Amino acid sequence: MARTSIRRPVLKINLDSAGDPRRGPDELAAEEPLEIRLRKQPLAVTMRTPGQDIDLAIGFLLTEGIIRAADDVVTAQLCAGTDTPNTYNVVDVVLGADVPPPVTDLSRNFYTTSSCGVCGKASIDAVRTRSRFDVAGDPMTVPAATLAELPDRLRAAQRTFERTGGLHAAGLFTAAGELLVLREDVGRHNAVDKVIGWAAREGRLPLAGHLLLVSGRASFELTQKAWMAGIPLLAAVSAPSTLAAELADEAGMTLVGFLRGATMNVYSSAHRVTV
Repeated sequence: MARTSIRRPVLKINLDSAGDPRRGPDELAAEEPLEIRLRKQPLAVTMRTPGQDIDLAIGFLLTEGIIRAADDVVTAQLCAGTDTPNTYNVVDVVLGADVPPPVTDLSRNFYTTSSCGVCGKASIDAVRTRSRFDVAGDPMTVPAATLAELPDRLRAAQRTFERTGGLHAAGLFTAAGELLVLREDVGRHNAVDKVIGWAAREGRLPLAGHLLLVSGRASFELTQKAWMAGIPLLAAVSAPSTLAAELADEAGMTLVGFLRGATMNVYSSAHRVTV
């Protein structure tokens, strides 16, 4: 069973209470490194919450443009790492013979952290990967009233967040508001990769007519990942960045931010949100 959370003894202090500080257990969201290898050669390391690691690896490879579909992967398996006891924090992937190997150099460093998936890249141009899917031509529309209901549905499905309060979430919805899959992770980009990796393995790409909701902000990297999966609408409960809005414009993707209660801001391709 994946180590999504760990109990730890803490000293609990409540200044509004007359009682003394007390010791008791608290549940923390797990954060461990995952190394992604191609034919046993290291490609990337990301700090993630264990669970759905195969989906995470496939989603990462797809959104980075290394593979085009799950069929490009011959095998993907958890492997023994160097930890004792073994934590299986390595995924080794074998690509098809016709899949060109990625070109890695100092301008395209694949080391990532749980807070930012592209911080190690030398420039924005190095990560502006072109999607093969026509997001701009997607005719999907979503009523604003439907969008307004989705954050509560996402929050209700966040089981590990309920225990720890320490995870990001990404949820894939239909245009009618049906939640198809939700993934949680300490890294917002990891949660999105887990969703996209699941969709790739299920043969659902491109995700035309679907929308992706993230529990935090909408960054450039999340917009790029949505575009690579053919998602026409990305919504976030918090703010988008300038680069996220610019990339959404370039892709013809609808970008919604500050989706809270009955209010929201539509930053690009507003024609998909109907009132």
